[in-house]
Amino acid sequence: MKISYVDFLNYLENERNYSKLTIKSYREDLEEFLFVTKLKDVYYATNSDIKSYYKYLYSKNNSTVSRKISTLKSYFKFLSKNSNYKNIMVNFKLPKRVKSLPSFLNYSDLEEIIVESSEGDYGERNRLIVEMLYATGVRVSELVNIKISDIDFDECAIRIHGKGNKERFVYYGEYCEEALNKYVNNLRRKLFDKNGCEFLFLNRFGGKISDRSIRNIINKILKNTSVKMNVHPHTLRHTFATHLLAQGLDLKSVQFLLGHENLSSTEIYTHVTDEMLRNVYLHSHPRSEEEKHE
Repeated sequence: MKISYVDFLNYLENERNYSKLTIKSYREDLEEFLFVTKLKDVYYATNSDIKSYYKYLYSKNNSTVSRKISTLKSYFKFLSKNSNYKNIMVNFKLPKRVKSLPSFLNYSDLEEIIVESSEGDYGERNRLIVEMLYATGVRVSELVNIKISDIDFDECAIRIHGKGNKERFVYYGEYCEEALNKYVNNLRRKLFDKNGCEFLFLNRFGGKISDRSIRNIINKILKNTSVKMNVHPHTLRHTFATHLLAQGLDLKSVQFLLGHENLSSTEIYTHVTDEMLRNVYLHSHPRSEEEKHE
């Protein structure tokens, strides 16, 4: 039985619970492969097709190549598990990825963004979006899927439905608690009356807010601040992890809170905190290298 890439995408959506954005990325990668190789279906790919695709990707950066080849490897692995198909990509290796350090906000920039987020008719909601992204470190796809029933208001805990349909609990502090109670008791109540939607974050029509809307909201907030760096929802996730490690929380705990399957995904943040420590040293020690060259 021939298994098409559409079956693979359905599997990612229905069984692995991948976000729509991730599935869109997988679809685009597979369709690009078909375009380059002139195949009607990825199922018919040969070793020669894979090599041609590698040549096509030659000029792209390692991170992009890794993602696209990883998509193909995942699809062929799915094929081999669900049919008699022999996995032709088993011996194809991903290029070495040069991991760039995740960007994060310093506390003064974060404060400025939080203050600005409170402005406007939807300030209560927007303030909570920023507070919750920073307080919990959740992904934007996880944030938009939080339901009121997922929140334990007494324990300040939220059940998160993460990647691969895995559940975890995250926690929030008093600033986020204050913003949450204010939004739930005021603006959300008004928006809820329009649609009766069960999700926490609602759009102006009373329906579930989208990932893209969250990104647009943060972009609009940023335009009215003096913050120079590009800030995305994931920047607040990076900031959450970096600040916790800088305050001494152990790596395994941060891994759990972020919902990382592998510790290696979390270890990148130790490089960030090491760099922070280095900068503090160079600016503070009376006989550091920077002092010597001044």
